[in-house]
Amino acid sequence: MTDATPVTSETPEHAGAPEAQDLAARGSNRSQRPDSDVFKAFITSGWAPRAALDVEPLPAAPYTAARRAALSARFPGARLVVPAGPLKTRSNDTDYRFRPHSAFAHLTGYGTDQEPDAVLVLHPVEPGTGDDGSDHHAVLYVRPLAARDTEEFYADARYGEFWVGARPSLDDVTTATGIEARHVDELRDALAKDVGPGGVTLLVVAGADEAVEALVEAIRAEAGAEEESAEEQGLTDEEWVARAEAAYRRTDAALVEAVSELRLVKDAHEVEQMREAVAATIAGFEEVVRNLARATAHRRGERVIETTFDAHARLEGNTVGYETIAAAGEHATTLHWIRNDGVVRAGELVLLDAGVEVDSLYTADITRTLPVDGEYTDVQRRVYQAVLDAADAAFAVAVPGARFRDVHAAAMEVIAARLEEWGLLPVTAAESLSPEGQQHRRWMVHGTSHHLGLDVHDCAQARRELYLDGVLEPGMVFTIEPGLYFKADDLAVPEEYRGIGVRIEDDVLVTADGNENLSAALPRRPEDVEAWMARLRG
Repeated sequence: MTDATPVTSETPEHAGAPEAQDLAARGSNRSQRPDSDVFKAFITSGWAPRAALDVEPLPAAPYTAARRAALSARFPGARLVVPAGPLKTRSNDTDYRFRPHSAFAHLTGYGTDQEPDAVLVLHPVEPGTGDDGSDHHAVLYVRPLAARDTEEFYADARYGEFWVGARPSLDDVTTATGIEARHVDELRDALAKDVGPGGVTLLVVAGADEAVEALVEAIRAEAGAEEESAEEQGLTDEEWVARAEAAYRRTDAALVEAVSELRLVKDAHEVEQMREAVAATIAGFEEVVRNLARATAHRRGERVIETTFDAHARLEGNTVGYETIAAAGEHATTLHWIRNDGVVRAGELVLLDAGVEVDSLYTADITRTLPVDGEYTDVQRRVYQAVLDAADAAFAVAVPGARFRDVHAAAMEVIAARLEEWGLLPVTAAESLSPEGQQHRRWMVHGTSHHLGLDVHDCAQARRELYLDGVLEPGMVFTIEPGLYFKADDLAVPEEYRGIGVRIEDDVLVTADGNENLSAALPRRPEDVEAWMARLRG
């Protein structure tokens, strides 16, 4: 048996060898920061008093209080943990630009790149004694501005003021959000208080912050498992279902579901943010049209389109709400074409699917399919008009009282009828529309609509009965986006259709008496698109 003792620089046969360095510490090898006591004393002294940050209450603050109260009502007696999330590594020791988790943004009002590592906690209190008469008191646990006599001030590349600028103080956070702020170092003790059998149930929004989830799991393990409140034997079916539902309401999944469903109906502030996002997006589409000539001249014309829109989004908002799809020619038949490295040719179409995310993190999601040289050919117009008619049919049923699934069904009736009319379906439109058929979906495999808001696919964790089978209500915002996609090698269609992809997407607000097309200022009819492009190109 060989000796298992590790060989180090202290062993005789390796005397004089360099001392082994732990892998985790090697990132500092490039650092040349001085470490002398004299340097530390000098860099932490001689500073004028900090100027106060210009902090005002966030515009969303009155609305976020109501949102937290609505969430409180669903989880009496439970402690609710909603992390903003951590910074995420892009490569080695460089991070992606931070974006808080959407549930955190919705409940605090923070947007842009605020506040990494923060955690919103709704602490249970006596019923009716919490914030705004709710059953919870909200506390934001944050990493506040470090004093200038600390090493974090000058040496911490993630949080130090020298590296990333001044962070808000605890008072600043409270002023902005209207929520009590405490240091994140207090989080563990605050979460653990009274957790255990017969005590507080601790729930966390899973998927936002692995470290916070691990902390919650550790606290639960230390506190012990929940005691069973009743014996399963002898329960009626109704009692068993009620008990199962009560148990589910004490799970992380139920909290994730709740914060998602809370966004199904937008409040007045959210609707205003959506209007701003749509307006900024329409202006971005105009910039793209003005730059189409430059796109056709470049070997990566799609990237000219992409970067034109993305630059506009960064200048006028926070960033893009999702990766811009700038799909020219046959690339338009690939639903999520984001490589955007193709050429842009006159005579072809370019499908632009893009949205500006404003500073509050609400995003638009709009698609137009544009003729590169400003005019549709006869076959392009034929396909485009079919998609537009399908969209109009969907708009007609997107009214209060209808079901979300009805929007898609209305669009599909038009798509199937046109494909039958053109002789492309192997069966009748009626047969294709049956659950056993669906042949028309060969040329439109995606759905017609999705909810929209803080996420481009918002409310994604909502229950099926509230989403797909849900009844439309005033304040809901979603897309209507039918399309037809004929791939270049699709032998099931005549050659004249091959390589044509068309999608038209608008953002829709359900109103008390119908709906409003939030993106109606962007032309939709083919003749209007052509006139709009001609005007923009002079």
